[in-house]
Amino acid sequence: QAQLVESGGGSVQAGGSLTLSCVASGLTYRLNCMGWFRQAPGKEREGVASIQTAGGYVYYIDSVEGRFTISLDNAKNTVHLQMTGLKPEDTAMYYCAADPGGACAAALIRGQYKTYGRGTQVTVSS
Repeated sequence: QAQLVESGGGSVQAGGSLTLSCVASGLTYRLNCMGWFRQAPGKEREGVASIQTAGGYVYYIDSVEGRFTISLDNAKNTVHLQMTGLKPEDTAMYYCAADPGGACAAALIRGQYKTYGRGTQVTVSS
């Protein structure tokens, strides 16, 4: 059974840092893309960052560029999202996602990854 399990969420003050992690298991397809999405209350889910497992190409949305870093541990099927300089507007449920497709950033923008985790909450207070 395909499963993505996130960890590392929590509550921090503005300017603080958190690192999210996600472990993938039971996937029945070749894992080509991993990414992070987030959804704030009353808003649509948005893709935040993606990474290609082969080659390591990364993509970030403008609002997190320079503050967030996505990285991959292929041997452990684990993806991390290091978040620094957190802002109250980063408050959301963060979801890990995986996809077998070749266009990781495009699929992130369209919100069309194949498998999603259950999410971990990040709350940033001002």
